[in-house]
Amino acid sequence: MNVVLPQKENIGSFPTTVLKEKLPISRSTGKTAEIHYGTGSISGFFSGDHVALGDLVVKDQDFIEATREPGVTFLAAKFDGILGLGFKEISVGDVTPVWYNLVKQGLIKEPVFSFWFNRNAEEGEGGEIVFGGVDPNHYEGDHVYVPVTQKGYWQFNMGDVLIGDESTGFCAGGCAAIADSGTSLIAGPTTVITEINQKIGASGVVSQECKAVVAQYGQQILAKLMSQTQPSKICSQVGLCTFDGTHGVSIGIESVINENEDASAGLHSDGMCHACEMAVVWMQNQLRLNQTQESILNYINELCERLPSPMGESSVDCASVASMPSVSFTIGDKTFELKPEQYILKVGQGTAAQCISGFTALDVPPPRGPLWILGDVFMGVYHTVFDYGNLRVGFAPAA
Repeated sequence: MNVVLPQKENIGSFPTTVLKEKLPISRSTGKTAEIHYGTGSISGFFSGDHVALGDLVVKDQDFIEATREPGVTFLAAKFDGILGLGFKEISVGDVTPVWYNLVKQGLIKEPVFSFWFNRNAEEGEGGEIVFGGVDPNHYEGDHVYVPVTQKGYWQFNMGDVLIGDESTGFCAGGCAAIADSGTSLIAGPTTVITEINQKIGASGVVSQECKAVVAQYGQQILAKLMSQTQPSKICSQVGLCTFDGTHGVSIGIESVINENEDASAGLHSDGMCHACEMAVVWMQNQLRLNQTQESILNYINELCERLPSPMGESSVDCASVASMPSVSFTIGDKTFELKPEQYILKVGQGTAAQCISGFTALDVPPPRGPLWILGDVFMGVYHTVFDYGNLRVGFAPAA
């Protein structure tokens, strides 16, 4: 991937291997630091130095020198560090991020950075990040911009998620989403990710709790939905969750049982509550499609079979990719479509090839969630602009 820096005088292109250049003023503050990521973590201490991005030098930049990097990601990944481009609000140790100093020290033309990922594996150039503007050679048409709704990650409001031409109903009222180049796949709530994976034939982990909820409570949940019971109260009314005034939450009862006493059959795990909440959403959507009760329960059982591992991968048959439906996300006033060949990752060649679903489960509870992460699977298809000056994010078809 190239780093392009539109400066006040000229525009140049530089390899990312020179992201940091040690200069004589290097210093250590002695203050320890620790960061936990979705997969893996780092710990170390804060230091300061001049940091070089191509031929630009950011003066007196604080950063973390990692002395410990547990996790498979850091063992397998081919990179030397992480250049965080989020907002200062989530900066560890309240350190001013390098992006802020690029702007503050007047090193770039505009307070904007943008990403292009090259999805042609046969080409040597993996992509491009432009600090200070956008490269018109790498997108088509105009960007659709949406405002940043919460500073921390680059978070914005996203609308409905569609499989083929049908709404999943999950984000019809809006969902929070972030664009993140540090996430390989598209991550979303287990409820809708399971439905997507079922539609594309991806095989995940069979959830016995999900199937048990359908078997024991399916008819009851359907009856309550048909009688116009408030959906957020249904799982608490059937005894699988408790109601906190806005939505159902796990009961979370911790029981102390003597050696001669049996466990109460009335206590249910957090998984049963979560499975019930998912079933309510799925059944709601099927009722809108005027499906029969029998077909609804059969369909929900199929979804249970497709439940993916949390933050895990689900595989598909490579031969069936061409027949899979598209998956689309509504952002601003436009629908952003992903075709199967765009959301399926093919690893290896010939008979040894494996095809991986580009969708993985991540459940972020309210009030911050539900939260979607539009990672590289999405950003590889849509050129992404992070407009710091106007606090907005923009997407356009990549070229």
